Amino acid sequence: MELQQTRARQRLVGLSIAALVIGAWVIIHLFGIFAWGASEHGWAFALVLVAVQTWLSTGLFIIAHDAMHGALAPGRPDWNRRVGTLCLMLYAGLSYRQLLPKHGAHHRHAGTAEDPDFHAANPRRALPWFGRFFATYYTHGQIIRISAAMLVYTLVLGASYWNILLFWALPALLALAQLFYFGTYLPHRHHRDEFADNHRARSLALSPAASLFTCFHFGGYHHEHHLSPGTAWWQLPGFRRSRQASGQS
Repeated sequence: MELQQTRARQRLVGLSIAALVIGAWVIIHLFGIFAWGASEHGWAFALVLVAVQTWLSTGLFIIAHDAMHGALAPGRPDWNRRVGTLCLMLYAGLSYRQLLPKHGAHHRHAGTAEDPDFHAANPRRALPWFGRFFATYYTHGQIIRISAAMLVYTLVLGASYWNILLFWALPALLALAQLFYFGTYLPHRHHRDEFADNHRARSLALSPAASLFTCFHFGGYHHEHHLSPGTAWWQLPGFRRSRQASGQS
């Protein structure tokens, strides 16, 4: 009974946060593409919206990532799949079905040549690694889906091409860089310090607030995530405190 209550609470909190992130993303997306104008609203406001939308886009990916682990809605695989699919489609037309096995391979083979998120030939250099990361997650199918959406937006709904680039393409690319740098490269790069275990992952020395705003805790608590993939992103600080209280490092 206690386990069922714990899972039910995790579902409630996780899905509620997901609804807030998705709702905020959609509002900014629609306003930016269909209503924003430089003369009416100004470029300073646009930059604020782009910054917020970049962070929300990162959140969409992290929510989908939780869904892949069943951590978004424990015990409800259909809910995980549907919400994860929606988040990745909104973010950048990505395929949940295609990303799921790749992420599974990352956890099974973290930091090795079989890890699709790792660059074994360049375990310390960010730019070659980012190129591999980009090629892993961006596919022809995704380009087709985004192109189709842009045609509908511009030809059918009359949206500005430049508004689409500013409020959808730019935040998606900035979020990709954010996810790569804080959520993949820094936690998994080879360093003078050895990894703690065969997860080959480290948590960054960030405050809880900085961890949240950089990558929804996937930088500051990355090792904890590998230790407990079923722990949702918002539970990771508590997971670390529980381990520390029990004397675990």
